[in-house]
Amino acid sequence: MTSFDALLVAGFGGPESMAEVPDFLQRVSGGHIPPDRLAEVEHHYARFGGVSPVNAQHRALAAALGEALVARGIDVPIANANRHSMPYMDQALADLQSRGIRRVLTVVPTPYASYSGCRAYREELLAGTPLDKQGRPALQVVKLDPYADLPALVTAQVQLLRAALADHPDAHLVFTTHSIPTAMAETSGPHGNAYIPQHLALIDAVMAELAALGLRPSWELAYQSRSGSPRTPWLEPDINDVITRLAGEGVRDVICSPIGFLTDHMEVVWDLDTEAAATAAEHSMAFTRVATVGTLPVFIEGLADLIVAALSTKPGTGPDAPAARHWCTPDCCPNARIAGRPAIPGFAAGPR
Repeated sequence: MTSFDALLVAGFGGPESMAEVPDFLQRVSGGHIPPDRLAEVEHHYARFGGVSPVNAQHRALAAALGEALVARGIDVPIANANRHSMPYMDQALADLQSRGIRRVLTVVPTPYASYSGCRAYREELLAGTPLDKQGRPALQVVKLDPYADLPALVTAQVQLLRAALADHPDAHLVFTTHSIPTAMAETSGPHGNAYIPQHLALIDAVMAELAALGLRPSWELAYQSRSGSPRTPWLEPDINDVITRLAGEGVRDVICSPIGFLTDHMEVVWDLDTEAAATAAEHSMAFTRVATVGTLPVFIEGLADLIVAALSTKPGTGPDAPAARHWCTPDCCPNARIAGRPAIPGFAAGPR
């Protein structure tokens, strides 16, 4: 018996043909990304036939989670939705409502706190929730809180890095995550400044487990995929600048782990597999990109356990209710452009 009727896996979305690319980029930019940058990114998509890997990988993630839930005796409908490509949030939620669903738990394959990685989804889920005849939400929709502290994330990263280090024992390890505006990083989480510490805590746990295996590579955290105005400060250093600096320091072998991404996005296959790899080649450096965790069994099992706990947690509003113990607060990760825009609640799987 679960407290929710369905699970919604909500992702960023991406085009699946060149015909979809212009509308997709316009939707993503919202008029806030310079035209020359949009033209550059459209060229990136053209190199891959206009197809982003993210949609297929998110569908595979949802299917793997469904199998893991059934294995645990839980059989609920699982739907996919995207912020920037079909099926959109409102389409997926309307479909669930038409099937008699009333309570929806949402999980986003972005485990870190930030406006773009958490609250933006909560805002769009509320905006896409169908209304009843009285103008009230016809569905109860909540989003699983950021889960950067999920132990399975650590174990999955250790598995991937252990294999890479076996082939490149002397490599310097560079973890990467999506750069965001520094102002967004400063307001991330209920008390601010959560984005970077969440990554560093995960990295510290990964490095501790690697050390227990006798593996102690040098490492650092870099950023990738900046897309905003050059006048706006974003998190640095960029992965390409790091590779260039390392080459000057005599480093000849680099392993890049995109710890900020659970599945491959265009930001992974272009910014890392294409641009960063080319930068390394220019400096005659070996470059290995570690896979994203995707449907790695240990990760799926751990995330499924968290989802089972959430599905079995009864929502509530009182001070002692599980939903009242959630990590997200009504005003965390604020929208810098539309102050006070309402959002669905965050939701914790019991006390964490």
